Amino acid sequence: MTERLRLGVNIDHVATIRNARGGPHPDPVRAARLAADAGADGITAHLREDRRHISDDDIVRLRRLALPLNLEMAPTEEMLEIALRHKPHAVCLVPERREERTTEGGLDVHGASNHLTAYVSKLSEAGIRVSMFIEARERQLRAAHRIGAPVVELHAGAYCDAEGAARETEFDRIVEGARIAEEIGLECHVGHGLSFETVAPIAAIPNVVELNIGHFLVGEAIFSGLDSSIKRMRALMDRARAHATGARSA
Repeated sequence: MTERLRLGVNIDHVATIRNARGGPHPDPVRAARLAADAGADGITAHLREDRRHISDDDIVRLRRLALPLNLEMAPTEEMLEIALRHKPHAVCLVPERREERTTEGGLDVHGASNHLTAYVSKLSEAGIRVSMFIEARERQLRAAHRIGAPVVELHAGAYCDAEGAARETEFDRIVEGARIAEEIGLECHVGHGLSFETVAPIAAIPNVVELNIGHFLVGEAIFSGLDSSIKRMRALMDRARAHATGARSA
């Protein structure tokens, strides 16, 4: 458990805007530098099979930065080869379908253990920290532990999309997932869909050590600037964690 909650900023959709017109602008690597200055602890980038946003060249340039790079990727041979060649700080294995607009749901680690084990093993042997993007379900958490992944990232999409009592139910699932993760020795991250409105309760969960946030921050940057949106998110996270820590100590 850690008091300082890490923030990973996903810069995919800076590249989405760039690719909509072609050319070099806006540059996701420039966004990564701004994120570091604004309080990000790492950069997340999803290299998709269809290269709809982040490109291979972006990965090359991002690896030159001092900030840790978390490479999101599907468990395919093409992506494994790229990861082993560039050796990012971390790899988060995610499900991927060409027709989806964004990552929908978590990996079925329980059902695909045989397929995923080799990826976890090869990445870990190369010194790359491996995380599994999963739903906050006990059998998925235990499957991730069983195949040797040291980290899980719990999918927050259902929590962020729900309202009222339904949101409370989804929040409780994440709390329980984080508890189980710590109990069985997994480092626990949370990501997908977090906003200024939804981040504080997640940030207050004591056994969550990292949040990965991107699309919302890039969207807010249109109105207030990227550094401003990240600084505000960082402040909300820190305030929620400090309040929760103080409450536990009282």
